[in-house]
Amino acid sequence: MSNLSFGRAEPSMHQSSVLSESLSYDLEACTELMRGGSKSFFAASKLLPVRARAPAIALYAFCRLADDAIDLGEDQDQAMQDLKSRLSAIYAGRPIAIDADRALTVVVHRYGIPCGLLEALLDGFLWDSQGRRYDTLADVEAYGARVAGAVGAMMSLIMGASSDTAIARACELGVAMQLTNIARDIGEDARNGRLYIPRAWFREIGMDADDWLANPVFDARIAGFTQRLLLRADALYRRGEFGLAELSWDCRPAIQAARLVYAEIGRQLERSGLNSVDKRSVVSTARKLALIARAAAVAVKVPALPSVALSPVPAIQFLVDIVSRERDPLAAQQPWTVPSRSFDERVEWMVDLFGRLEQRERVSR
Repeated sequence: MSNLSFGRAEPSMHQSSVLSESLSYDLEACTELMRGGSKSFFAASKLLPVRARAPAIALYAFCRLADDAIDLGEDQDQAMQDLKSRLSAIYAGRPIAIDADRALTVVVHRYGIPCGLLEALLDGFLWDSQGRRYDTLADVEAYGARVAGAVGAMMSLIMGASSDTAIARACELGVAMQLTNIARDIGEDARNGRLYIPRAWFREIGMDADDWLANPVFDARIAGFTQRLLLRADALYRRGEFGLAELSWDCRPAIQAARLVYAEIGRQLERSGLNSVDKRSVVSTARKLALIARAAAVAVKVPALPSVALSPVPAIQFLVDIVSRERDPLAAQQPWTVPSRSFDERVEWMVDLFGRLEQRERVSR
């Protein structure tokens, strides 16, 4: 797939056939990579219409490989330089011979995804690998904007929602999900030497963050930190819900389902006494399916709108600006046209998938 042109001229029938065959092969490889990675993302992607699911898979595959390259590489600076070189090749329409890179090349040109969004994501991965310290909640949200908000912006573009409002709400939803992840994984992260609770919160109550990190123990103070993270996440989930109105009806249920399931992790944490140091809160299959059924309603009713215009939260403003500067009005006019299941069929598939994933997790314990 070398030297492919991604200009706005229509490809010939032969070029389209070659591209479709190549893209199909690359997407199969990306799907296999995703199956071995995030089970939650793989499951959630099945609720999207195929026109959005296929590019989402390609995006995830590249992000997963990039994260591994930085996190597992011996020389993180060199890994970052290599990834930026790969991005340059992707945006030049000449990706190297990696399935995920070839698939992403089609995605970024077809959907007008600015390179700055992917660079922000890579920066977030690098912050992780460098053990960056987060002093304030604003610092934590800046991290969330990069590792999750940027993905939200790219997904919004893939789903055809490119207004400033749509991008802002998608980014805020991504940050909310990241704050939920942080609250859920406090103990696991601490045992790996990572701390995402703002260090200023420790100082406010006379605790030494590094001392706690060396011996992470759950108590009422950590419960208080967890609750503060969840409260902020909930505020961002409420903002994120307003973005549903910017999406087409067939994309709304998947995003609403993801929002509800992630927010439910917070409720499960609260039911377990806010202890994420000694155990990891999970949402049961039955509860996930109930939330998915609830999310389906947004496909047929008009989503809520805010009573007043909402400005983007400071942490994600730069992502909105990136898209605003580089917005391509011609992007996404030729979405992937492949057979799609109805939403009811996708929900039925989800029931089976969640059951199989739950059974697999029991076996692996």
